[in-house]
Amino acid sequence: MGPQLDESELEVELAKASFTDKRWTIMAALLGTNTAVMLFQGIEQNKDPQNFREIALIFIAICLPFQAVYFMIHTYVIEYSEAIGTNSHIILQRLSALCQVIAYFSIGGVILLWYNMSQTVGIAFTLSAGIAIILVRLAMSQAESLEKERIETSE
Repeated sequence: MGPQLDESELEVELAKASFTDKRWTIMAALLGTNTAVMLFQGIEQNKDPQNFREIALIFIAICLPFQAVYFMIHTYVIEYSEAIGTNSHIILQRLSALCQVIAYFSIGGVILLWYNMSQTVGIAFTLSAGIAIILVRLAMSQAESLEKERIETSE
């Protein structure tokens, strides 16, 4: 086994690992869903205005720019990974994580739309969305732990 990475080297390796295709795919799916919801529910809102739907659409619309910023940060880090300093990389990682969390709040707007359609559907969607988010976060956390172990043992 090679030498152990010191704390700062390990932090850099973990920061680089945080910009993965898996996270990008999840965010792309969320952006696609939110865009479709905004389009179709926006059309419906024009036909039959409802305050509850308007609030849900506002909630989703607030989150959309953060999804776009996530993609910009992700692309920048992937493209210029070698030119970015350690501190900049860590700051971009934190900004990316913040954008992800805010983007996840858009699910709240979708939940409101489902509640508007049917309370039973809204409750079912809320429960399943909560479970799904917990499972995704647990899987991501476990993957990061495994990556950290892999990095530590490979050096």
